[in-house]
Amino acid sequence: MGRTSGLPVPRFVSLKADKVNVRSGPTRDHGVAWVFTRAGLPVEITAEFETWRRIRDSEGAEGWVYHSMLSSRRTALVSPWKGGEPAPLHSEPSTSSSVKAKLEPGVLGRVEQCDGKWCHFFDKDFEGFVEQERLWGVYPGEKVE
Repeated sequence: MGRTSGLPVPRFVSLKADKVNVRSGPTRDHGVAWVFTRAGLPVEITAEFETWRRIRDSEGAEGWVYHSMLSSRRTALVSPWKGGEPAPLHSEPSTSSSVKAKLEPGVLGRVEQCDGKWCHFFDKDFEGFVEQERLWGVYPGEKVE
């Protein structure tokens, strides 16, 4: 116990629980800086120290989380930086395909596949394809399978 994962850093993961303490450093002795209250939010792991992961959220805030509070399940937020501009949810991975919905910035969904330009993006109320550059939780050009 106490080893890093050996997985690439940085990488995206998601929060496993509805209450995740974010600490100022990589031990339980460090104070809780803030608490996430929404399971499934995407976060970016920017460093590892033993069983702790330094994470960054979509707003750029960073802190340390115990590894068991994170899931490898990929999720993403619709362009939180776009301030009010909805992202089209297409029926196929093409701008010429029909638009099934317009997703507001901050909408959370699951990502199961991305080809580097488009991601299959869904939740219980929607399913379709979003241009990869409109999502926070996947890297530009990243292939997700």
